[in-house]
Amino acid sequence: METLLGIKGKDFVMLAADTTHARSIIVMKEDQNKIHKVSDNLLISTTGESGDTEQFTEFISKNIALYKMRNGYDLSPRAAAHFTRKNLADYLRSRTPYQVFMFVAGYDETEGAELAFIDYLANAKSLNYAGHGYGAMFCSSIYDRYWHPNITQDEAYDIFKKCIVEIQKRLVVNLKNFNVSVVDKDGVRNLEPISAQSLTDYNASS
Repeated sequence: METLLGIKGKDFVMLAADTTHARSIIVMKEDQNKIHKVSDNLLISTTGESGDTEQFTEFISKNIALYKMRNGYDLSPRAAAHFTRKNLADYLRSRTPYQVFMFVAGYDETEGAELAFIDYLANAKSLNYAGHGYGAMFCSSIYDRYWHPNITQDEAYDIFKKCIVEIQKRLVVNLKNFNVSVVDKDGVRNLEPISAQSLTDYNASS
């Protein structure tokens, strides 16, 4: 029932993720951060089995940090996405597969912005916009209508607002709060969270 959202612009990638940690019919907590800063130019957002998401994200983060220590420079976002997909595929063929859905997002001066969609079967695809989870089903038409190649960060944030309004209106599970982060040439920044309370007076049709 958890939801991840992602939008790529010409020179940035923005991610949003709900903060609900639930299992079966029980909500464990409502302040779970699912967007992780891996390096100065790289973000990973994850959802899936709670233990798998924490362990696999930490495994990828530490190995990317080790790569920088050994070589003196960061992996590019595209290379980090390939590294992540390869490890997920290897574990899929072992006795301890990870049930993880994720986005690998980053910005590189040479390659530009990158948003990689990766699912638990290690399928990976570079996309302009995407989502994971039941909530993402309500966002496809909004993405199609409002995304364009020259989208700005303000416009991307507004698209997330429109998506979250629909998720909170139509999804049977109550996802009240969403964290939002962006990565661009200036690095990684956390933006103002989007909550049900902050959307009280928001006009999604505007």
